Amino acid sequence: MQDQKGQINRVTVEIYNEEYIVKGEENSDYIQMLAAYVDRRMKMVQQRNPNLSNQRVAVLTALNLADELNKLQEDYDQLIRTIEEDKKNRMG
Repeated sequence: MQDQKGQINRVTVEIYNEEYIVKGEENSDYIQMLAAYVDRRMKMVQQRNPNLSNQRVAVLTALNLADELNKLQEDYDQLIRTIEEDKKNRMG
C-alpha cells in the first residue's frame, strides 16, 4: 500500500530488542529507517558500556543524538549566516 502525506501510518519497529508501534504521517520506510538508526546507536552505546541498564543506554543514546542534532543545527545556522552575508556583499 502506498503511503500518502496526511495519512497516519502505523508501523511496527524493533529497537534494542523491543517492539514498538509507531504512528506518524511519514512513510513507513522512513520510520523503519529511523528505528534502525536508533537501534544501531543504542547498540553502539551498550558495546562501549556493557554494564549499563537499558534505561541508561537509552538516556545516553538520547544525549548523543541531541548533541549531534545541536551541532548540526549550529552548522546549519552558520551556513545560513554565511550565505546571507555573501548575498549582502554582492548586492552592496
